[in-house]
Amino acid sequence: MREDIDNLWEAAEVKPMVNQVLCPICNTPSERIHYCQEKGIVREAYSPVAYGEILKNKEIAEMAKKYDASVAQLCNRYDILLNTIVLPKAANPDHRRSNADVDFVISDEDRETLKKRKKIESYGKISVFPVYGEKIEASLPSLEEMLLLNYPKNSYSFLTDNYR
Repeated sequence: MREDIDNLWEAAEVKPMVNQVLCPICNTPSERIHYCQEKGIVREAYSPVAYGEILKNKEIAEMAKKYDASVAQLCNRYDILLNTIVLPKAANPDHRRSNADVDFVISDEDRETLKKRKKIESYGKISVFPVYGEKIEASLPSLEEMLLLNYPKNSYSFLTDNYR
């Protein structure tokens, strides 16, 4: 976090220009965002829907309806309001277009409500990876387990067969 950025800042010949952070509603790393702003580092917000966990939240879905938006659009707009570059993941061309359709304004009251939402405790299968500075409490998965998170079974046997 701050210490990591400072270490890079002091040691790097080329100063960090971009910090890519997980920045969903419920787990907004406000301190990191503000510190990067102070240093002139651009913030990229990846996984605005928290690896899909926010899509399961009924209250956020209701708020999105209020703006005639999808949950993903609400999440993207929220991150834009934090002065971040938003990096939503979408393989479907229609979803990519929809992700960019964020021409609405979230009220100050709703922004505060979103900022103060209960923290997401689990990101599902992806929870084995650290989230902006938190400690890993589980052992890291094997190569095969990591591949299972992102690829259909048996589509990666050429990789795992060579590393057993």
